[in-house]
Amino acid sequence: MPEYEFRDVYVPRGVSRKAATRLLTDHAEYGHWELDRLLLRPDGSRRVRLRRRIIRQVRATW
Repeated sequence: MPEYEFRDVYVPRGVSRKAATRLLTDHAEYGHWELDRLLLRPDGSRRVRLRRRIIRQVRATW
């Protein structure tokens, strides 16, 4: 079962859709995050949960 690390991002209501898309694209490209959950609130703000897989290295024994 893969393990994931999560990051919550808050996008205020004054941020345009294009700017929010750019912000999430930057997280995906440079931090290797992927979208886990998006909540659009009635006031127009967004709560975004991003996730990325934790890769554990197995120690080699000789």
